[in-house]
Amino acid sequence: MSTTHGISLGWFSPSLPILQSDESPIGESVNINDVMWIGSMLAVGSLICNMIIWFPIGFVGIKKCMYFVALPNVMNWILIYIARNSIYLYVARILLGISGGTLVVSFPIFIAEISDNSFGALLRHFFMLTLCGGITVGFVLVFYTTYHVLPCIVIVLPILYVILIIPLPEPPHDLLRRGRDEKAEKSYYFYKNLTKDPTKQNENKAEFNSFRERVLSGGVKEKITFQDFFNKVSMKAFGLIAVLLICNQMSGTFAIFNYASTIFTELGSTMEPNICAIVLGVVQLFGLASAVLLVDRVGRRWLLMPSLALMGLGELSVGLLKSFASPHFLDHHGWLGLVLMCFVAYTSSAGLIALTFVLIVELLPVKIRAPGASISMCGLSCSVFVALMTYPVVINEYGVDVTMYMSAGFCFLGFILMGTFLPETKGRSMTH
Repeated sequence: MSTTHGISLGWFSPSLPILQSDESPIGESVNINDVMWIGSMLAVGSLICNMIIWFPIGFVGIKKCMYFVALPNVMNWILIYIARNSIYLYVARILLGISGGTLVVSFPIFIAEISDNSFGALLRHFFMLTLCGGITVGFVLVFYTTYHVLPCIVIVLPILYVILIIPLPEPPHDLLRRGRDEKAEKSYYFYKNLTKDPTKQNENKAEFNSFRERVLSGGVKEKITFQDFFNKVSMKAFGLIAVLLICNQMSGTFAIFNYASTIFTELGSTMEPNICAIVLGVVQLFGLASAVLLVDRVGRRWLLMPSLALMGLGELSVGLLKSFASPHFLDHHGWLGLVLMCFVAYTSSAGLIALTFVLIVELLPVKIRAPGASISMCGLSCSVFVALMTYPVVINEYGVDVTMYMSAGFCFLGFILMGTFLPETKGRSMTH
């Protein structure tokens, strides 16, 4: 499902040129104001979802919320197919935001609660890998299919996703939190792949009881109070998450991909702008793959700090190229802008993008993990909204160079603050 959501996100950037043309498939061309709002409606939908998602997670469980992810995604593609004006696309993006808002809260928690500490981060990185892989697939599908064919292809994927997750039991943490100990025990055996051999029944039972005590000692069944959010540990976690989310979006990790075609046109690339965007997506996947290989070897800090610093230097270089290179130089060295943007894509995905959801889950105390993740995603949605409203205006009014200087500034700010205060969370227990 993360791949499907990625395809939905990847649809936007390469579709902009045709939507803004006189031959727009929705019957009218969209202007810069429409572009801003179509892009940012994603964050509005995500924010609506993030504000309430932890209530259903707490009452009906994570898995039922995961079922819901597919419905608004399907409706998004239906509206794109039947769109007759930009209002259809506004609503489609709101629905996509609701789907994504549920996805980015429920999936990382689900993964954290069914996996061992030894490879939990690996699975959470796989979530980001498939999400970003979906964005690249979205770029490719838009380039090689038509506006009305693409929805007919992609709409099958969320339906397939629902069918595939039906056999999976709910996470044992989630069941213990809601007082369903018997189901929690069966779920624990399933995800731990414990044998049903009668001779090992007592051993398995003892292992589950030990797990149950660790989970319950973290206070997951106790009533959550305001004090749980405003103690020293929680406040530090939320402060670090706030800095992380602001840097994640205002450094351009998402907005740059949304407006990649426009940026490559400004940089004088000799390649088709949409092809450049596809190359950028492929490079991002290599960055995420690097993170998967390195995260449990070098730790979170040693991935995040170089990522922020190198991404900032890359964006600064793109800005300087645009500011000081002559049109003649750009015409004959259009490849240089692509190389620098690929450097930005690689360094951002190898650290900042790959680690954001991992760090959110690992920094939050287990007792407030579900509501804390929901609050964090509200912050992410607000950051996405600001970024998607800001970037097209800054690019249009001030140019790519100013946009890149702004993005680099946020990278360097994040490097200073996170480098000073972020603890190493590698190997941190997910049960308390």
